[in-house]
Amino acid sequence: MKFLVATILTALLAFISGLFLPWWGIAITSLLVAVIIHQKAGKAFLAGMLGVFALWAGLSAWINMQNQGIMATKIAAVLPLGGNALYLILFTAFIGGLVAGFAAMSGSFIRSSNEGR
Repeated sequence: MKFLVATILTALLAFISGLFLPWWGIAITSLLVAVIIHQKAGKAFLAGMLGVFALWAGLSAWINMQNQGIMATKIAAVLPLGGNALYLILFTAFIGGLVAGFAAMSGSFIRSSNEGR
């Protein structure tokens, strides 16, 4: 149950932070969620990664649909993705998920290091 709550809360707060902060605001929100909702480091990493992966994949797909895939196809052609917009969406979501996952894992370690005091 804590895993699901942490995943949803990470995605929600990452979306809200994206309205006011640069892209790396997802790291701040993921770290805070992991500090507040204590889980083991592996589960915290997965919760942060899945929350932001789903959020960024959804947002990227929505932006791609809004411009009929023109921009994503051109960017994917520049990168070694063979011009495939779906690969670009997944790559974008994966990078965001990794940032959030490592931040959440750091938050879990911060929480566990402070419990011993």
